[in-house]
Amino acid sequence: MDEELILERCDMELEANGLDHHTADLCRDRLVVRRGQPFRLTLHFEGRGYEPKVDTLSFTAENGPDPRGDAGTRARFRLKKVADGPGWTASVVDQEEDSCLTLQISTPPNAPVGPYRLNLEISSGNQGSGFPLGHFILLFNAWCPEDAVHMPSEEERQEYILTQQGFIYQGSSRFINSIPWNFGQFEDGILDICLALLDINPKCLQNAGQDCSSRTSPIYIARVVSNMVNCNDDQGVLLGRWDNDYKDGISPTSWLGSVDILQRWKNSGYSPVKYGQCWVFAAVACTVLRCLGVPTRVVTNYNSAHDQNSNLIIEYYRNEFGEVQGNNNEMIWNYHCWVESWMTRPDLEPGYDGWQALDPTPQEKSEGTYCCGPVSVRAIKEGDLKTKYDAPFVFAEVNAEVVDWILQEDGTMHKSINRSTVVGQNISTKSLGSDEREDITLNYKYPEGSPEEKRVLTRANLMNKLEEKDKEEMGVDMRIRVNQRMNMGSDFDVFAHIANNTSKTHSCRLRLRARAVSYNGVMGPECATKDLLNLTLKPFSEEDVPFRILYKNYGDWLTGSNLIKVRGLLVDSNTNSYLLAERDLYLENPEIKIRVLGEPKQNRKLVAEVSLRNPLTVSLLDCTFTLEGAGLLNSQKMILLSEPVKPGEEIKVRMDLLPLQVGRRKLVVNFECDKLKAVKGYRNIIIGPR
Repeated sequence: MDEELILERCDMELEANGLDHHTADLCRDRLVVRRGQPFRLTLHFEGRGYEPKVDTLSFTAENGPDPRGDAGTRARFRLKKVADGPGWTASVVDQEEDSCLTLQISTPPNAPVGPYRLNLEISSGNQGSGFPLGHFILLFNAWCPEDAVHMPSEEERQEYILTQQGFIYQGSSRFINSIPWNFGQFEDGILDICLALLDINPKCLQNAGQDCSSRTSPIYIARVVSNMVNCNDDQGVLLGRWDNDYKDGISPTSWLGSVDILQRWKNSGYSPVKYGQCWVFAAVACTVLRCLGVPTRVVTNYNSAHDQNSNLIIEYYRNEFGEVQGNNNEMIWNYHCWVESWMTRPDLEPGYDGWQALDPTPQEKSEGTYCCGPVSVRAIKEGDLKTKYDAPFVFAEVNAEVVDWILQEDGTMHKSINRSTVVGQNISTKSLGSDEREDITLNYKYPEGSPEEKRVLTRANLMNKLEEKDKEEMGVDMRIRVNQRMNMGSDFDVFAHIANNTSKTHSCRLRLRARAVSYNGVMGPECATKDLLNLTLKPFSEEDVPFRILYKNYGDWLTGSNLIKVRGLLVDSNTNSYLLAERDLYLENPEIKIRVLGEPKQNRKLVAEVSLRNPLTVSLLDCTFTLEGAGLLNSQKMILLSEPVKPGEEIKVRMDLLPLQVGRRKLVVNFECDKLKAVKGYRNIIIGPR
């Protein structure tokens, strides 16, 4: 009788597999690999070694609580001399020693992602026994040509899957501001949190077997993540709030990265973290999807429309001073952030693969839950509004028509011309391999006024917008102009620049008003006002009307967005026509300076010195620095200052960094006090070998 073959142990080859599968940071204590690509195992036997003529080795890989072969969550396959076919296979790589067998396991490029249990059955003649080999986690694989998330460019794979730091764009369409963000998708514990997010999504709780089987598709995963990052329907990660009252949580502007948010969610027993707004929802979704292997990036759309009824029109009803009346749920957001993920769309017509927009900010329901997308960016550009998912909503975000109605005291309404609000401007994301901004507006829409734009608007049945463009004539024009960069704490002038392009004299009334505004368009208190009852515009003339805004009038009212909306309403008394001009002003925060003390070499302990100078004419109270950085700090660090910071005074703090590993790291810093909100800074640290 042949001696029974007994397994002593299984070596999962964590280091080698981690390097091969670009999962080294996840493979410290367990195997994490990407589907469609073989990984190695080494089996060590007691006594004798494997003999192919005597021993039959069969493997079973199981995923989820109810693994089934017909659902794709259970696979049984035998060890063979060479791999055959695209499915689950095991083949011999090497057998140098009698008791040691190296083999490779191949997984299908469409296998469900998530944790697997791997078992071995050994049959030697009439004897058989089973051995658990351990667990491994399977991720999407952008390096595999057969995977639905395959991305051909290595530079793009590095940026949209492996890079742990980045930028999110805020400010206004005319002054774009970037904030650093620590995505941290490979930080300790984040993968487990991302898998937990999948497991507690409502679809999994209703039917875990079907949910796990559906995880073969990045389309399905994207919709689950879009739904689970907000908590409106479930045990999602973040609770949204936009009323500037964050005393029982964290202000959305204070976050530096996704890691702290996801850890708080887990540590609270998966209770929602307070609070998020659009860029926070988008950034957390980006972290989760990159962690699972889906190429993803955060995108900012300026002058973004929120169209509730899908008629592609945002209507504002204003009083005779130009102020919006009533509770208008349809608004133009100063900017709005979502994410794009890269995948094929076999459920759509050809040509719609590639970047897909999905939006985790809870705005409108999609198929009964608060999620949005994924929808093909190409379909949006082509005006194909029948495309799954939520194409009309996303199309409106970048194309909606804005109509302003001026309500008179007698109840009549007059349509106003507003050339200052063009929806869908300067759509932005971080550039490949650099800290620069990339403008991707032309991915979403054709150039303004082009024949292609006309074709798309016709297809989308947005003929009103085309007709209005044809009707508008150049007569009197007005825009809000600035001469300088505006710094927090300064007094400054803006100008209503008015041009009379006709041969007639116009007698007008000009009302100017400035108010603090949140990034989502919600208006705050008034900062300045001016009313010129008799403004005469001579033929073919131009005039600049100055409008001064003082810090003492705006300093206490700004939100963390640092935005002031200036509105001008010009009324021609002869023709009873109305011309509206608006501009959102972004006030720049003071600079945070970061110095690294010491030479950045491998395994050196360095110190970061962070400084900021008070730009205001008053002292700063309750000052806090918060620091975060993947590979630089083992957790988020906070430094509280006990003393007030006087006007013009520079404050400095220091923080010890971890022994550094070779590579590029980014240290991000947030400063908060009673008068300054969400002052952000960053420093790239490039670590060389010893």
